[in-house]
Amino acid sequence: MLKDLQEIRVHCDRCLATQRYRGNVVLMLVDASFTSIGLNYFKSIVPKIFEFRNRFAMNSLKELANAKIEDLTVVWRNRRSWNVAVESARYLTKLGDNDREALRLWARNSRLDNWEKDPIGSIKGVGLITYQYLRMMGGIDTVMPDKIVKRVLSELFSEAGIETPKNDIEFIKLVEEVAKYCNCRAIELCWAPWLLQYEDEERRRYLQMLYEL
Repeated sequence: MLKDLQEIRVHCDRCLATQRYRGNVVLMLVDASFTSIGLNYFKSIVPKIFEFRNRFAMNSLKELANAKIEDLTVVWRNRRSWNVAVESARYLTKLGDNDREALRLWARNSRLDNWEKDPIGSIKGVGLITYQYLRMMGGIDTVMPDKIVKRVLSELFSEAGIETPKNDIEFIKLVEEVAKYCNCRAIELCWAPWLLQYEDEERRRYLQMLYEL
């Protein structure tokens, strides 16, 4: 799978270095909070992230932490998503003035087991997918138990005679182990399925889009 998607590794490098969106952690939080509701990432989520960026031009977590959800819904109506973004920003601002280092510090200290008790994991609206996505953008090599990721990897596991766990936590742990065995990274096994679902031309277009994120 990965041999056909060498380009994805560049994006994964940037993600693990917390350099998506040119290091703008505000946009990383908005991305994760929008993605949590399950809409098509490239067709629905990314255009709204760009709209938010252009309309509000926020460059610091303090700005997001102090934002009024009523104002933000002009771009994205789902209040739960904004609650996730704003409350996550409020927590991260307590970890220091450097937004990027704050996210990385949180991610470094975060754990998969008992994730619901984590300061961000316990925020209303944060599910395991959002939690894992933020950990990835904070530098942790892991995977989201997204429905597309699970479907594609489950098919590959089945072909290899590996039973896919129904429990999301166990699924994540399995993918992390398989990644080590295959000499790749779990994050690559997460992003590749999102792109493999598209035909070549559309896939190239979305890969180019990732370079801008």
